[in-house]
Amino acid sequence: MPPRTRGGYTSDAPRRRPTGSERRRRVHLREVDPVPDPDPVEHPQHDRDETEEVFEGAPGGPIDRSILRSFHKHVAAKIWLGEDRAPLKLVNHGAKLQLWELDMERSRIYETVQRSGLAPLTSCSHRVASRPMLSAFCERWQPETTTFHMPFGEMTITLDDVASILHIPVTGSMISFPQPLRVDDANALLVELLGTTDVEASRETEQCRSPSVRLLWLRDHFSTITDASSDDDIMFATRAFLLHLVGCTLFADKSATSVAVVYLELFRDLSMVGSYAWGAACLAYLYRQLTTATRFEVRQLGGYLTLLQAWIYEHFPEMFSSPDMSYTESRPRALRWRPHVIPDSLQSVRERLDRLQILEVCWEPYVDHRAEHPLPDIAWYSGCLKCGQVVEPYHPERVLRQFGYIQTIPPRPFTPPRPDRSILLEQYWERWTDHVLTDQSRGRRCHYSGSGESVPEYMAWYDRISHRIVQPPQLRSGFTTDARSSLPSHAASTSDTRAARALTLLRLVISGGREQSVDVFWGALNEAHGILAGSDETSASHSTPSPAPASHSTPSPATLPFFSPATFVYPPAASDDPPPLIVPPPPASVAPPAASGPPPPLIVPPPPASVAPPAPALDSTASTTVYVRAKRKKKT
Repeated sequence: MPPRTRGGYTSDAPRRRPTGSERRRRVHLREVDPVPDPDPVEHPQHDRDETEEVFEGAPGGPIDRSILRSFHKHVAAKIWLGEDRAPLKLVNHGAKLQLWELDMERSRIYETVQRSGLAPLTSCSHRVASRPMLSAFCERWQPETTTFHMPFGEMTITLDDVASILHIPVTGSMISFPQPLRVDDANALLVELLGTTDVEASRETEQCRSPSVRLLWLRDHFSTITDASSDDDIMFATRAFLLHLVGCTLFADKSATSVAVVYLELFRDLSMVGSYAWGAACLAYLYRQLTTATRFEVRQLGGYLTLLQAWIYEHFPEMFSSPDMSYTESRPRALRWRPHVIPDSLQSVRERLDRLQILEVCWEPYVDHRAEHPLPDIAWYSGCLKCGQVVEPYHPERVLRQFGYIQTIPPRPFTPPRPDRSILLEQYWERWTDHVLTDQSRGRRCHYSGSGESVPEYMAWYDRISHRIVQPPQLRSGFTTDARSSLPSHAASTSDTRAARALTLLRLVISGGREQSVDVFWGALNEAHGILAGSDETSASHSTPSPAPASHSTPSPATLPFFSPATFVYPPAASDDPPPLIVPPPPASVAPPAASGPPPPLIVPPPPASVAPPAPALDSTASTTVYVRAKRKKKT
């Protein structure tokens, strides 16, 4: 047996460095030892925990680990190492809502549901959910920031998205429960608020093996109650319908068949149902479901998937959506789309998102919807969202571009407090007006609507702290051994860069309206053609443009709000006004027409040899000369 060393390890095995806690215990045991404790600055690795050591070796992870601390457990880290995960199983109850509809015979129940603010949920739920699309977006969710990390920056579902897509209240009392509900308490709640017997309640919770009831059980026992029933039965049926509604939508769990009885407490007083911030609770619950699904071993996704799917349709309409042409802005935005299952595989969707350009994103999709539903002020709230025992941070400062503002480097995300500190969370939420982003924190608005601008240093910072590419280069479709074995996270082909710059220029000119002169349009088209042809001469010049608008000096790229080829970031503007659009001069080969004088003589080129009439007596030069002179004489 090999001899052991002082640390308890064999001489053949590598010796493990002592952790910070072991070193402190060793120093405490020899307090009389005059040898001083080594300076921790000289050995910073002693202060790292074991999880951070494992995370340090994860390839493809962020360079700066101060933000995404748990990335070594993320599904994207496993995918980068070559371990794949099948598309998630989705919990979607859109079809079950059609099994319990409120017709004219149940008008009293319908009126109560209308006053609760939850009536839009009965009609806006999608019956179909796309597994590859939702799974690919789930792989980009980061729990620390509660945002999707896209190739060009962060995006998330905001309270504005919830209010516009679902039309449910996002302000009001926070949904909070003092403690998790036990089975005995759940049975007592069913007897008190739904009028069931003790035997029925116990049998149902035992079958669910939790303080929950099946959705089918709620339909079987209460869907037959009409306006002709007693007042107590109508009240019990109304509570059962609302519990069934939130169990199929806002708080759909991964059991796929049941709903927690604890939500029944929210319907004790039916007149107070509309006073809760249902949208904020729904968002917190969906955040937690996305966070759970980022673990590699998880195979299922819960939450209200209609909200997630409609959000994807709104912000990426050219990639996934299929609009309903009969939609009107008075209805929830979830009804604007026809849900469908995309035929692409999960790997195909990953690669499409990896190649996604900033110009393919609709940053402000609710411009036409503002007349019916303006932007709620609470969308700027920066703090925590709560739904029972679920507490999740909400960071609008990380997605300023979704509000039409220039994205800056956000502060570090804060860690949410424990759920048992519900009193402090409720007090913080009640004073949400004191915790909205100030005008200084919001910064400046984008120069052009929907441009998705950011400060120049944002992309360099984002590239260090994020994992922007999910699919490894060597596992992409069409990858060969002759191709590069690795690509930087911000790599973009030359053609993609040129196309992005040309599209940006054309979009800016089109947004200027028809009042612009023809020279402006001609200059923009000419420069876009030069960019796409690879003769972008303006990118090499960085001189300050001439202030005279009539001058034909070559403009600097700083005057045109192009995206940088490497980072796709707008250059900094000198003021809050949009930068002037300076039209480049025409190429030297195209001479401008003369201002006055007679027109130049018309010179007709010679026709091909096969068309020219035969002239055996003259050579080719003479025949051409005679032909041109004849044409001139005839015209005179």
